[in-house]
Amino acid sequence: MKLNSKIFSFFSILAVGMFVVVTAISLYSFREFSIASSREHMRTAAEIVRAHLTDSMINGVIGKRENFLQRLTEVQGLQSARVVRGENVQSQFGAGLSREQPADEIEQLVLKDGKARYELTEEGMSVVYRGTIPFTATAHGTPNCLQCHKVSEGNVLGAVTLTMSISPLKQMALTTVALIVAALAFFSLIAYLFLRRLVRPLVGTADNVAYAVQRAVHGDFTVNIERKTNDEIGQIAEDLNRLMGFLQKGLHAIGSNVALLISQKPTKDRNLLTNTVDMVETLKNAAQFKKSIEEDETRHEIYQRLSNVIEDNFDVHHFSVYEVATNKSQIIPIVVDGAVGGECKWCDPQILVRPEACRARRTGHVIDAVESPGICYAFQPQKEFEGYSHVCLPVIQSGVVGSVVQIVVSPLETERVQDITPYISAYLREAAPVLETKRLMDTLRESTLQDAMTGLKNRRFLEEYVDTLVATAQRQKANISILMLDLDYFKMVNDTYGHDAGDTVLKSLAKVLKQSVRASDIVIRYGGEEFLILLQNSSGDAADMVAEKIRTAVEAMKIPVAGTTLQKTISIGIADFPNDSETFWQAVKYADVALYQAKETGRNRWLRFKRDMWSDEKEY
Repeated sequence: MKLNSKIFSFFSILAVGMFVVVTAISLYSFREFSIASSREHMRTAAEIVRAHLTDSMINGVIGKRENFLQRLTEVQGLQSARVVRGENVQSQFGAGLSREQPADEIEQLVLKDGKARYELTEEGMSVVYRGTIPFTATAHGTPNCLQCHKVSEGNVLGAVTLTMSISPLKQMALTTVALIVAALAFFSLIAYLFLRRLVRPLVGTADNVAYAVQRAVHGDFTVNIERKTNDEIGQIAEDLNRLMGFLQKGLHAIGSNVALLISQKPTKDRNLLTNTVDMVETLKNAAQFKKSIEEDETRHEIYQRLSNVIEDNFDVHHFSVYEVATNKSQIIPIVVDGAVGGECKWCDPQILVRPEACRARRTGHVIDAVESPGICYAFQPQKEFEGYSHVCLPVIQSGVVGSVVQIVVSPLETERVQDITPYISAYLREAAPVLETKRLMDTLRESTLQDAMTGLKNRRFLEEYVDTLVATAQRQKANISILMLDLDYFKMVNDTYGHDAGDTVLKSLAKVLKQSVRASDIVIRYGGEEFLILLQNSSGDAADMVAEKIRTAVEAMKIPVAGTTLQKTISIGIADFPNDSETFWQAVKYADVALYQAKETGRNRWLRFKRDMWSDEKEY
């Protein structure tokens, strides 16, 4: 119910209630006043009758009492007057006139108990009030009753019955009440009209305020409220207009600036308030996301967290996260549809080895196939996903594309995905510098664990990796064959042909060593011309065969340097962990001892460690 209706209903109920109460009180008051007034008139008339009868008895004219009673009825209002004799009077003076006998039960009761009785009779508009008042004997006054009557004081001598019409009083009361009600109605109407005039601006302003607030909830702050009065209500309207204008200007400025931050396209259909709240909330969540990933240890943890955000926060379940390799020669699928390490599902697998085939990787721009269908030929969904489209978001790191996030869009989700794409981009912008930092740290760490000249792992790598290597071997109960290798007479190459020639020889050797072992085996430049090879899950004859393979390959290796061709040989020492020693570094020492024996016994050979080769029992 609106305010105007409430006020009208309240005023109407109050007015009707006031009319009913005033009318009831007035009618009751007039009725009681009429009855009380008539009763006093009857008592006065009864006293006059008693005094007249007393005087008539003393003066001997009691026989003319009927004439007096007849004349008494001529008094305005009195209809009848009749005297009734009591038993004591009848026994002393006789029965008297027939009209003086008790006519009804009321008169008999009055004569019996000496109590006055009154009765009101209504017939239509005629109202008659009857009173029967007793005459009791008293010794007071001169003359008094006891002078003529032989009775005791207090005995009932008789009674007088009077009737009078109070219809004029009733009519007067009704007229007066009607005039009062009419006056109340008149003043109530004036009060209502005045109140309505006062309330109308309030109601109008309240309705306008409600409408303005409702529009504001839906993001429209342009509603202007008309100022209808110059009082406080008008001031409220004017202040609300200023507030709406301030909110419109402020939210528009905030929304525009935040939209620029998240690259959201402006649209007129969006709710300004909720859209601004969503954008600010996204920036806050993205900032919190950045704090979280800054504490992650690896890039893969960051990609996993990003995958969770895309799935949980944006309800996207078909997507891919690709990382461009450091050498930019391949693209690696990191997360596919929420699964870490999944295979390339949505694109032509050729992009994995030909990164240029990826349009987002090649251009560094957002590729929106929703707006431009078929823009990227590399997008090749399976037949069951025919009709699906995609949006590819490049993640720029150091000015180049370091990662690509691909959002796959079903035909029913195109509008929603276009709405959430700017928000996902906000997360990617926060993730980009962190991913770049992690990549640079990984590159730096790899450079410290890799020999710059040969590209092999260095001794520091072995020192950091040995605990993991040993723990894995112990857990799998596997052996590790340790090959310690050293080029024969390498110093002569440096002395004769120079260090550049020596570097060329070492590079060629490194290439031969990598080609001679499995991908799971580890080749390490241990120092100078000395190399170390760890053959995992290998021992005995298998290690011997690898050693022989390396020896023959090096012997057959021809290295062109400084206008000539060099050929070198290599000596190899072999030890087994944990068969030769339960301590890894001791096993390495044993391989070094075997290498020393190979060189001492002629070079260009391999020897497996034997206990008789070790003369010092001290552990290293």
